[in-house]
Amino acid sequence: MPTLIVTTHPDGDSLTRYLADRLAEVLTPDAVEVADLAAEGFDPRYLLSDRHTYRVGGDYTPDVAREQDRLDRATDLVLVFPVYWWSMPALLKGWFDRVFVNGWAFGVDADGGIVRKLDRLRIHVVPVAGDDAGVYDRHGYEQAMRTQIEHGIVDFCGARRGVTAYVHDSEGEDADARTRAVEAAVAAVVEAIRA
Repeated sequence: MPTLIVTTHPDGDSLTRYLADRLAEVLTPDAVEVADLAAEGFDPRYLLSDRHTYRVGGDYTPDVAREQDRLDRATDLVLVFPVYWWSMPALLKGWFDRVFVNGWAFGVDADGGIVRKLDRLRIHVVPVAGDDAGVYDRHGYEQAMRTQIEHGIVDFCGARRGVTAYVHDSEGEDADARTRAVEAAVAAVVEAIRA
């Protein structure tokens, strides 16, 4: 099963990038590709050309078509990203805005209903959070992010929900606890992909 791991962190030595690489390592020899949107220079800005694509349901720019081709080859998509302001980074949000568009991820039928087109894809989410799980639980941050990503993107496009595995307290002092959290997230995603 081909897996596409998409990560978005400007620091190639970050825990986020380490986690993405660790996932790829454990998934090998299965087909796996890591797309580091920051290192690749993906432009997340939604421009007039993107508005045109949305309106006509096609006519994708070359960079968007490349991303869609990568996703078309995958059965599983794993999103590995740092949590910024209780959400995904702007780079990842812009990737969704530009790539998961009308005509490819979904369509609109003659009656104005949504046609969901990504039923072939299962999406796993691995947020790397600076705070501990208690903070997320007390304030409802985890549920808010799950609603935004799982319902607002995955369900809307008809993809299948995979595992959501947080790595909490990523900036804490306890390196052993951080390693255990990373390995638990990796194990959860790998188990779901190989099930």
